[in-house]
Amino acid sequence: MTLRAATRPLGRAVDLNDVARGDGYLFVRDGVGVAARGVAARVSLADAASALASIEHRDEVGGCAPIALGSLPFEAHLPAVLTIPALVVGKAADGRQWVTRIDGGTDSPDDLDEIAGRPRPEPSVAAFTIAEMAPVEQYLDAVCAARDAVKAGALAKAVIAREVRVTSDRPIDVHAVLLRLRASFGSSYRYSIDGFIGASPELLVRVDGNTIESHPLAGTAPRTGDPTTDARLAAELIASTKNQVEHRSVIEMVHDTLLPWCSYLDWEPEPSIVTVANVQHLGSRVEGWLSDPRPNVLELVRALLPTPALGGWPRDDAAALIASVEGFTRGRYGGAVGWVDAGGNGTWAVAIRCAELSDDRRSARLVAGGGIVAESDPLAELAETQAKLQAMLSAIVRP
Repeated sequence: MTLRAATRPLGRAVDLNDVARGDGYLFVRDGVGVAARGVAARVSLADAASALASIEHRDEVGGCAPIALGSLPFEAHLPAVLTIPALVVGKAADGRQWVTRIDGGTDSPDDLDEIAGRPRPEPSVAAFTIAEMAPVEQYLDAVCAARDAVKAGALAKAVIAREVRVTSDRPIDVHAVLLRLRASFGSSYRYSIDGFIGASPELLVRVDGNTIESHPLAGTAPRTGDPTTDARLAAELIASTKNQVEHRSVIEMVHDTLLPWCSYLDWEPEPSIVTVANVQHLGSRVEGWLSDPRPNVLELVRALLPTPALGGWPRDDAAALIASVEGFTRGRYGGAVGWVDAGGNGTWAVAIRCAELSDDRRSARLVAGGGIVAESDPLAELAETQAKLQAMLSAIVRP
């Protein structure tokens, strides 16, 4: 079936969160991004580029194209399916707004005015339970195993994660969670795709024409809300040999992976502090210019996964250790989430600070991890995961 799409200017302001609501799709940062509804097609990762290119498209805005959204899992052998939505509302940094509709899909979107005008969720009270999905001792043993492997010279770094499950006595309201995430993590990449929701501070890769950008994060310290204390913790983070070693391995891998596609690629000489609501990270921006013929952003995403920020280095050795000691399949956690358009442009974030909802939305799986190097202390690493889990816990669990 041939899909036909039309993109037109949107003449009035709409809130992307109110378009996506609890049953649509969202990928947005600082008000720039996309919200979508309905399903025109679902395609495999391998078929996404050709499927988008085959859509007959009339662009009345200029520079817009049909998109597919989705997530790629941490484990390379797991399948990935992207969704080409039937309706997309987009907002650009230059103020442009547009609507893309696709006819001939398998699902028809509701009326945009009616959806965006629906009331927002009312405050409600639910009962929640939070439980470890494995004993904490298992996590601590895994951290020790990774630390020992680094000390022995088998690895430079490995990321060890742990799972918790949140259970509610009523369905979790995704729309309400997205609004809470915006209030606390508006400058993160907030997403909602097929029951996978989150607010990631880390840009894996962005392609816009020939421009390429990545912003890896590695090395974490808490934030307390007290400016003096937070400044001290940030200074200690920058001065920390452990965190600098962890950060450098990530930057070098991202640079070396992307360089073959680029005519030039550069990174910031020293990492800077990237703050979110409850933690702060070491971050280094990587920017460059793609050579022609330029790659589809999906090709770059596949090449970067699993990033050392979520896996380790060397990648294959770190992945093997993770599989042997963590005790669970990560799935969408630690992979990538984002969108690609028919021109191969797109933005993909590292899939962290996330929750994976059950089909009935009465439970959510949350995962958080940290990079382990020779100087890592297991209890300090546990505390770091607790701080990272708080991002989604605070958005889901409300008294």
